[in-house]
Amino acid sequence: MKKILFVEDEAVLQKTLTEILKNEGYKVVNALDGESGLRLAKSQKPDLVLLDIVLPRLQGLEVLKAIKDDPETKDIPVIILTNLESSQEIEKALAFGATTYLLKTQYTLPEITEKIKSAIGE
Repeated sequence: MKKILFVEDEAVLQKTLTEILKNEGYKVVNALDGESGLRLAKSQKPDLVLLDIVLPRLQGLEVLKAIKDDPETKDIPVIILTNLESSQEIEKALAFGATTYLLKTQYTLPEITEKIKSAIGE
Protein backbone atom coordinates (compact mmCIF):
# COMPACT_ATOMS: atom_id res chain seq x y z
CA MET A 1 0.00 0.00 0.00
CA LYS A 2 1.44 3.37 -1.08
CA LYS A 3 1.82 6.00 1.64
CA ILE A 4 1.01 9.68 1.11
CA LEU A 5 2.01 12.45 3.48
CA PHE A 6 -0.53 15.29 3.29
CA VAL A 7 0.74 18.55 4.81
CA GLU A 8 -2.23 20.94 4.97
CA ASP A 9 -3.41 23.32 7.70
CA GLU A 10 -6.97 23.56 6.37
CA ALA A 11 -8.61 20.79 8.43
CA VAL A 12 -11.74 20.38 6.27
CA LEU A 13 -9.75 19.91 3.06
CA GLN A 14 -7.33 17.58 4.81
CA LYS A 15 -10.15 15.40 6.17
CA THR A 16 -12.04 15.28 2.84
CA LEU A 17 -9.07 14.49 0.62
CA THR A 18 -7.72 11.99 3.18
CA GLU A 19 -11.00 10.05 3.00
CA ILE A 20 -10.91 10.04 -0.82
CA LEU A 21 -7.30 8.83 -0.86
CA LYS A 22 -8.02 6.10 1.71
CA ASN A 23 -10.94 4.93 -0.46
CA GLU A 24 -8.48 4.74 -3.38
CA GLY A 25 -6.33 2.37 -1.32
CA TYR A 26 -3.64 4.73 -0.02
CA LYS A 27 -2.34 4.99 3.52
CA VAL A 28 -2.44 8.69 4.45
CA VAL A 29 -0.31 10.39 7.10
CA ASN A 30 -1.38 13.95 7.97
CA ALA A 31 0.44 17.00 9.27
CA LEU A 32 -1.15 20.36 10.07
CA ASP A 33 2.07 22.41 9.96
CA GLY A 34 5.38 22.51 8.13
CA GLU A 35 7.55 21.37 11.04
CA SER A 36 5.58 18.17 11.63
CA GLY A 37 5.34 17.64 7.88
CA LEU A 38 9.11 17.73 7.51
CA ARG A 39 9.62 15.48 10.52
CA LEU A 40 7.11 12.95 9.14
CA ALA A 41 8.67 13.06 5.65
CA LYS A 42 12.01 12.07 7.20
CA SER A 43 10.65 9.42 9.58
CA GLN A 44 7.86 7.88 7.48
CA LYS A 45 9.53 8.03 4.02
CA PRO A 46 6.18 8.34 2.16
CA ASP A 47 5.79 7.47 -1.52
CA LEU A 48 4.54 11.01 -2.17
CA VAL A 49 4.13 14.31 -0.31
CA LEU A 50 1.13 16.53 -0.97
CA LEU A 51 2.18 19.94 0.35
CA ASP A 52 0.53 23.31 0.90
CA ILE A 53 2.74 26.42 0.74
CA VAL A 54 1.13 28.64 3.38
CA LEU A 55 1.62 26.69 6.61
CA PRO A 56 2.16 27.50 10.27
CA ARG A 57 5.61 27.00 11.86
CA LEU A 58 7.49 26.29 8.62
CA GLN A 59 6.42 27.40 5.14
CA GLY A 60 5.81 24.79 2.45
CA LEU A 61 8.65 25.94 0.21
CA GLU A 62 11.08 25.53 3.14
CA VAL A 63 9.71 22.03 3.73
CA LEU A 64 10.08 21.23 0.02
CA LYS A 65 13.68 22.49 -0.06
CA ALA A 66 14.59 20.50 3.07
CA ILE A 67 13.03 17.31 1.63
CA LYS A 68 14.90 17.74 -1.68
CA ASP A 69 18.21 18.65 0.04
CA ASP A 70 18.19 15.48 2.16
CA PRO A 71 19.72 12.43 0.39
CA GLU A 72 17.25 10.13 2.20
CA THR A 73 14.13 11.97 1.00
CA LYS A 74 15.21 13.76 -2.20
CA ASP A 75 13.59 11.18 -4.51
CA ILE A 76 10.12 11.45 -2.93
CA PRO A 77 7.76 13.18 -5.40
CA VAL A 78 6.23 16.36 -3.96
CA ILE A 79 3.01 17.84 -5.33
CA ILE A 80 2.30 21.42 -4.28
CA LEU A 81 -1.42 21.99 -3.59
CA THR A 82 -2.07 25.63 -2.74
CA ASN A 83 -4.10 28.76 -3.36
CA LEU A 84 -1.02 30.85 -4.24
CA GLU A 85 -1.12 31.71 -7.93
CA SER A 86 2.01 33.85 -8.09
CA SER A 87 4.30 32.85 -10.94
CA GLN A 88 7.25 33.56 -8.62
CA GLU A 89 6.00 30.94 -6.12
CA ILE A 90 5.38 28.42 -8.92
CA GLU A 91 8.87 28.96 -10.34
CA LYS A 92 10.45 28.60 -6.88
CA ALA A 93 8.55 25.40 -6.14
CA LEU A 94 9.53 23.83 -9.45
CA ALA A 95 13.15 25.00 -9.06
CA PHE A 96 13.27 23.40 -5.59
CA GLY A 97 12.14 20.09 -7.13
CA ALA A 98 8.34 19.96 -6.91
CA THR A 99 6.84 17.37 -9.26
CA THR A 100 3.87 19.58 -10.08
CA TYR A 101 2.05 22.67 -8.80
CA LEU A 102 -1.74 22.53 -8.41
CA LEU A 103 -4.01 25.43 -7.52
CA LYS A 104 -6.79 24.29 -5.18
CA THR A 105 -9.34 26.45 -6.99
CA GLN A 106 -8.61 24.94 -10.40
CA TYR A 107 -8.80 21.22 -9.61
CA THR A 108 -11.53 18.94 -8.33
CA LEU A 109 -10.68 16.32 -5.72
CA PRO A 110 -10.92 13.48 -8.29
CA GLU A 111 -8.51 15.39 -10.58
CA ILE A 112 -6.07 15.81 -7.68
CA THR A 113 -6.32 12.06 -7.03
CA GLU A 114 -5.45 11.40 -10.69
CA LYS A 115 -2.40 13.69 -10.45
CA ILE A 116 -1.27 11.76 -7.36
CA LYS A 117 -1.65 8.42 -9.13
CA SER A 118 0.32 9.73 -12.08
CA ALA A 119 3.14 11.06 -9.86
CA ILE A 120 3.42 7.74 -8.00
CA GLY A 121 3.37 5.86 -11.27
CA GLU A 122 0.00 4.12 -10.99
